[in-house]
Amino acid sequence: MNDLTQLEYRFQDHVATLTLNAPPVNALTRTLNDELTLALDRISEMDEVRVVILTGAGKVFCAGADLKGRASVIKGPGDLPAHSRRTRECFHAIRECAKPVVCAINGAALGSGLAMVASSDILIASEKASLGLPEVDVGLLGGCRHAMRLFGHSRLRRMMLTGMRVPGAELYRLGIVEACTAPEELMTTAMEIATAIASKSPVSTRMGKHTLNVIEDMSLRDGYRYEQDMTAQIGKTADAKEAQLAFAEKRAPVFTGR
Repeated sequence: MNDLTQLEYRFQDHVATLTLNAPPVNALTRTLNDELTLALDRISEMDEVRVVILTGAGKVFCAGADLKGRASVIKGPGDLPAHSRRTRECFHAIRECAKPVVCAINGAALGSGLAMVASSDILIASEKASLGLPEVDVGLLGGCRHAMRLFGHSRLRRMMLTGMRVPGAELYRLGIVEACTAPEELMTTAMEIATAIASKSPVSTRMGKHTLNVIEDMSLRDGYRYEQDMTAQIGKTADAKEAQLAFAEKRAPVFTGR
């Protein structure tokens, strides 16, 4: 992915690391928005990648929408709806990426940054991380619907109406993130989780994430029925047969992603 300019791509041991790198605060510029969408779409079809780590360079994960660059993007009729559509698709690209996304929140994730976090699968926070919805201070809205996936009624509305930020330690206390680590341990912890995912059958983790996305808004009856149907499909794969054989032979399975 040599054509990326505001997004860094690294790959090692089936794990792709995407680092937001749009100084000074990784605001979601049009370039970063489009590159993140493109990278995740590509990763969805790269067999060698089994899991993604998403993080930010510097002290901030993502400070939100690029308000300074807004004027260069929205110049005339039709530009605002097009801009809004591109932004939505960026978040959907994270949620709909065929590979699980571990979000390593290194600093403040505000507005659009919070939406990125909420669109990811597994969340890890640094002690310097925080989530917030500061749009009330600039006469805008954004990220509230995504935040509903993380926060309860009262906390979310307090965040939206006051602009308060929730720090990493509180995110851990609330059960929103899996861990709150020292800054220097954040990527190590994220990599440990990513490596554990990468060791599983890639067809199972891919179909498992897809299933979770589909059943999230279903009723209990319909959701569990869908999950049962997907389980039957997974059970027919070569990886499932290898997992069962390896279990019987008391050895580590060797998965091929088929």
